[in-house]
Amino acid sequence: MHDMVEKLLIIGATSVIAHETAKCFAREKASFTLIARNKDKLDIIAEDLRQRGAEKVLEIIMDVNEVNRYESVLRQAVDVMKGLDIVLIAHGSAHDQHVCEKNLELVTKEIQTNFTSTACLLMLIADFFEQQKRGTIAVISSVAGDRGRRAQYLYASCKAAMTVFLQGLRQRLYHTNIAVVTIKPGLTDTPMTAHLKKTKRVILFAKPAVVGSGIHKAIKNRKEEVYLPWFWKYIMIIVKIIPEMIFKRMKF
Repeated sequence: MHDMVEKLLIIGATSVIAHETAKCFAREKASFTLIARNKDKLDIIAEDLRQRGAEKVLEIIMDVNEVNRYESVLRQAVDVMKGLDIVLIAHGSAHDQHVCEKNLELVTKEIQTNFTSTACLLMLIADFFEQQKRGTIAVISSVAGDRGRRAQYLYASCKAAMTVFLQGLRQRLYHTNIAVVTIKPGLTDTPMTAHLKKTKRVILFAKPAVVGSGIHKAIKNRKEEVYLPWFWKYIMIIVKIIPEMIFKRMKF
């Protein structure tokens, strides 16, 4: 980086995985702009990062579906921090698939939160980094986007769309000094997965700190696409090659 102190913008900063990732950067004395909806949670995380060594922490309360605020918030982060090196987009929602099937308004909201908001943010951020001629963009997608399953195909399709979007953005920015990092966590023990039965699959559930450390490493190394933990890459290779005529009969 151009400077000893890395300046991060984290959108969805109250997510458990985002917090674990931020802890790794805080130990390196980074500065943060943290964006989330819940002020009480954000205050706790901001103070935690200060205690861990963060140089400066700016908090901004925003719902990611407030598209009209994106430009001013990005400008505020850059002005207060006097620059920007890394953006991590970590927000998302995962309503029950069966509930979504009976509620079209919720379907629209899920797509807006999990794909449209991120796509709009990335257009602005990519333009800013292009003008700056450097930067790192990291987005949390999911292994779920590698193949649609009956249990979560709305959420999975949003993540699949985001993965493809990031591939296109990476190609667009190939001749610049801007890295685009696609992060694909597998099952992680967070509030978002609290409703899932872990008895038979407990071995597959990663600790958030493990995933956060992996994201930190991927960002620092400017990786293109990373599965976390690493074994999900091989699980998903197997899942993807199952013929459709067999896959559609499967119940996982």
